Amino acid sequence: MKVCKFGGTSMANASTIKRVVNIIEDDPSRKYIVVSAPGKRNSADVKVTDALYACFNEVQKTGNCDSTFLTVAKRFHEIVNELGVDVDLDENLKVIKEGIEASKTPDYAASRGEYLSAKILAAKLGYDFVDADEIIKFNDKGELLLNYSLDAVKAKLSKLDHAVIPGFYGSDTNGKVHTFSRGGSDITGAIVARAMKADVYENWTDVDGFLTADPRIVDNPTTITCLSYKELRELSYMGAEVMHPESIFPVHSVGLPINIKNTFNPSHPGTMIVKTAEQVDGNSVITGVSGQKGLTIINIEKDMMNNEIGFARRVLSILEYEGISFEHVPSGIDTMSLVIRDEYLVGKMQKILQKIKESVHADNVEIHSGLSLVAIVGHNMASRLGTAATAFKALADAHINVRMIDQGSSELNIIVGVDTCDYEKAINAIYYAFVKEQ
Repeated sequence: MKVCKFGGTSMANASTIKRVVNIIEDDPSRKYIVVSAPGKRNSADVKVTDALYACFNEVQKTGNCDSTFLTVAKRFHEIVNELGVDVDLDENLKVIKEGIEASKTPDYAASRGEYLSAKILAAKLGYDFVDADEIIKFNDKGELLLNYSLDAVKAKLSKLDHAVIPGFYGSDTNGKVHTFSRGGSDITGAIVARAMKADVYENWTDVDGFLTADPRIVDNPTTITCLSYKELRELSYMGAEVMHPESIFPVHSVGLPINIKNTFNPSHPGTMIVKTAEQVDGNSVITGVSGQKGLTIINIEKDMMNNEIGFARRVLSILEYEGISFEHVPSGIDTMSLVIRDEYLVGKMQKILQKIKESVHADNVEIHSGLSLVAIVGHNMASRLGTAATAFKALADAHINVRMIDQGSSELNIIVGVDTCDYEKAINAIYYAFVKEQ
């Protein structure tokens, strides 16, 4: 039995939804379907979720969303009319508009794209519609209640042969709609797959699988046939956007495989994501290269830092107090560096620097902005001599200066910091260095 999740590009219009219907009906084992809101139909288009956020923002300014809601209504009318499904769309849209105008948070508005997508697909397939707010539960802090949700999903869906469920949202202990972070439909699908003990969780998107590098940077990167949960986490966290990085947690403990598939090329085997490195076939040195821009390094220097008990704790407590998370903390015997996203430091930089100087009496504190990180990821790197040498030679040959080096204890990745102006060049240099070898 398979649980399938179809992303925004798969649900973008009536034509793509017909593809989805064909895929589902082509395999009787595809029983429970999770869907996203309609995505972009072309590069100039607007995602329905973004339009719904705009509706909420208009309400905050004017008290209603008369203007922006027309875009949402028109989009769904076009889909329903072309599909010819029996859905009382006008009544649904009326209730949704009133709900958005009465909401104090954007969650309800943001969730309605998935809600209507699931309603429409269920009608087209003749499947049961199950609202996510009945089965996906959060506590009053917005934290997912996984075990509660798993039980609720199982209790509800075990009575149904087929069902369509909207992704991205659930409800809190007060019954109010609460959303995951963007891309959270992947998490919904993973919860449903685990609860129903699926053999495979199929995640349908608009690419043939997980690519070894960003195709916007590298020309025609190869598709990864198989990778582990850990490799997925590293690549997703560092910017690869095929799946939400938190979507593996519901399936990780039970070892349920995830298959990334292409709605527009369904015969392609895609990428299989498995639990352990031992299950990954292939001898490639690296699995992929990814990265992220928009980072700042705060370098802290103090003689004999290593002998000062509690030094790192005092520094990190400053970030905690300001509500700031860090990406990496490389250190030396007399140095400690904090790698932080630029947006977290807006309006707080000088305050943080002053607190660091006062708290640890640093000899010197320097800021370097305009940093990007590039991650080289793969289980096979640990057992292969010269992986780091290949990477750094490629960067040197491309005349790229390395600003930072960091490696996890598992030897699953090597992360290098480079100037943002060299980011794309660094990705290409590393990618081709290893592809040429492989």
